[in-house]
Parts: sequence; structure tokens; C-alpha cells
Amino acid sequence: MKNALSMKDETTYDRYPVYRGDDLELTYSPEGSSFRLWAPSAERVRLRLYGAGEGGGPLLTQSMDASSDGTWTAELPGDRKGLFYTFGIFYDGRWLSETPGVRAKAVGVNGDRAAIVDLRETDPEGWEKDLRPPMSSPTDIVIYEMHHRDLSIAPDSGVKHKGKYLALTEEGTRSAEGLATGLDHLKELGVTHVHLLPSFDFGSIDESRLQDGVYDWGYDPKNYFVPEGSYATDPYDPAVRIREFKQMVRSLHRNGIRVVMDAVYNHTHRTEESNFSLTVPGYYYRHEADGSFSDATGCGNETASERAMMRRLIVDAVCYWAEEYHVDGFRFDLMGVHDIGTMNEVRRALDRIDPSILLYGEGWTAARSPLDESLRAVKRAGPRLPRIAVFDDDLRDALRGGWGDSTEPGFVSGKSGLDRNVRFGVVG
Repeated sequence: MKNALSMKDETTYDRYPVYRGDDLELTYSPEGSSFRLWAPSAERVRLRLYGAGEGGGPLLTQSMDASSDGTWTAELPGDRKGLFYTFGIFYDGRWLSETPGVRAKAVGVNGDRAAIVDLRETDPEGWEKDLRPPMSSPTDIVIYEMHHRDLSIAPDSGVKHKGKYLALTEEGTRSAEGLATGLDHLKELGVTHVHLLPSFDFGSIDESRLQDGVYDWGYDPKNYFVPEGSYATDPYDPAVRIREFKQMVRSLHRNGIRVVMDAVYNHTHRTEESNFSLTVPGYYYRHEADGSFSDATGCGNETASERAMMRRLIVDAVCYWAEEYHVDGFRFDLMGVHDIGTMNEVRRALDRIDPSILLYGEGWTAARSPLDESLRAVKRAGPRLPRIAVFDDDLRDALRGGWGDSTEPGFVSGKSGLDRNVRFGVVG
């Protein structure tokens, strides 16, 4: 599909200025809120303030000022905590749909508007004393992959907060047969790490209609710096999902279990209407020679990790989860889509925080990528990815037999529930 917004010469993107400051999008204080959006291709940018996460008209619309570094800025004096905001980009002669930006740290229901919060007010009691459980050697790691809903949703799980982050804060839960469930079940298994299926804000579940019971694994990213709202007890309150995610991590740590997040930076849920496309059209994605979106992920698009600001976003997001949420590891989905330089930068950045943070990923793609394989973090690049573990589907298939008829390594065509598990190498 041709996309008029992405038909620029690829070399144009390389000429965009790179912003290196640490104040992108929102800097909050009780005295005022500062906004700085990186949008070098925008002709105009406006900031809108709202009283709720959805519905209602803007309380304020303010033009943002252009800077020479590709950013646009605005200052709002006074304490704006509790309000919501969006950015509007005027590009190619028209206003694009409003976006919360690409780095929102808090959002309202369904993640369409960013929220102004004081992050320190989201810290649970004792959060400053939360420590990673000891890990003597990577060879001692026992990883349990889990989906927030699946772990506790059974009617007889004995868990109060079924399908929520808080399910992993409940101790002593038992099934009708008296068997340990939830957190206690993980402990009796001897698990050292839980690998959480995608827990960032994703787009496939309508958080305002959780009663519909829609289910998804979550491999459809929308906002990379904020937890998914459907696993929170109140998706409308931006602080709740943040606080409850932290409560979950603190509980797991207190019980000797580290936390690994599934990191899905290789594609986005939407393409033309993604926050990436609505902020800097075309820049964050790779394209074919005719300007159409390339699709090494099999999901309609693939991100361009080799571009400076996409690389920075990935590195910053991973570090943010490690520091703000005390996450202990990251499993990169379709890591073979990303370039080697980005993955090594992720490893170096995590080492500066804590060298024991785990990093591993799938060393393949789901289809062909226009980025040459010699530059990508695929299996054969393992020696060039120090201290990054890589899944090997060849060893898996040698032990368990091959699956499907796709010629792409590690990929199984079709839509059965086995497909994702086969790619992960967890189906016997």
C-alpha cells in the first residue's frame, strides 16, 4: 500500500536534526509543565489540554514554538496535574489526527491522550527500598512465560484481582482443590524470572469495554512508556496502572522473582494512524523503494531502529522500564528486525544501570526486510552481540521437529493459537 506521507527520499530522514536533551514531550513540576516535541518535518504544531482522557472539547489550545533542533516547545505555568494533553501536527498542508506523542509516560483510557501526573505519587509504599533479587549466575535462571489474564482468570483460582497486575500481589491463593495458584504457584515451581507477555499500552483491547472479554496477547504496541490499562483496576485513572504495575514488581521481588518484559519495538499496531506517523510521518518506519511500508514483521510495518531518534526511543524506553518500574530483563520480539548497533547500545545502557539485567531476543524476522541482513541482529550475528542471548529455532526444531511450511526462520504461518508459542520455542 502506497503511503503519501512516507514517499520522501530516505536520505531526507538522515538530515533531520537529532535531539539529545532529556526533556522530550513533558517535564512536570507543581510550578509549571514544559512540553518539547521532536517533530522536524512539521509545519506547525499545537498543544491541546483536556479535562478527561476521552470526550469533551479542549480546555486550551496553544501554538508551539519551533526550535532549530527539530523540536517544538510550549510552557504552561501553574500546577496542571490531573489534566490530559495531545499534540497536533500540521504537515503537507493539513492537520493530522491528534496524538499523545511517542513518549507519553501516563495516558488516559485507551491511550489516546497523555496525562500530566507526578510520578513520585505513583510509587507504592517502600518502593525506594525495592531491590532486585540476587542472581548468582545466568545459568541458574528459570524463566516462566505468563500472560496477565491467563495466570489468574480461572473462576476457581482463588485470586481476587483476576486478570490484573494486582493478581501477583496476592499470597496464599488456592484453587477449589487446594492447589497453590498465582504467585504461590510460581514460587513452588522454583521460578527465578517471570517473562511478562506485552505489558506496555497496546491497541487491540478497548479499555472502556472490558466487560466484552476481548482477549489478545498484546503484540500490538501503541504507547511504549506506559503500562497497558486493561490489566489495571481502573484504566481511566492514569496513575492507577502505573502504581499497580509497580506493586506487582515489588511483590515479585519480595518473593525472590525477577521480572522480564516482552519488548515489541519492531512494529506498531497501526501504521498511518500510529503515534509515530502522526508525529514525524514516515521517519520511524522502513520503506520499500516505491515508498510503501516494508513488512519484515508480518504485521503491516517494521520500525527503522537504525535511525537516530528511533534508536534513541528504544534505548530510552528500555532504560525507563528498568529505572522507573525496576524491571529486571527484556525479551526482544523479532529482534532480527533491529540493527546490531541498536541492540548493542541497549546492552551498554542497561549495563550502566545494572549489568545483571537480562537481555535476549528472537534472532529472526517474519519476512524479508530492506535492511541488509549483515546489519541486523539475527542468529548468525550472535558473536557481534556480546551479552545478548539469541533464541535458536534450528536447535529447537532439531530437538522437537519442524513446524509449518514457511521459509522464514522461526515463523509459522496461519492464525492458530500454537503459532506464537511455536515461534517462541515453547511448544513440545
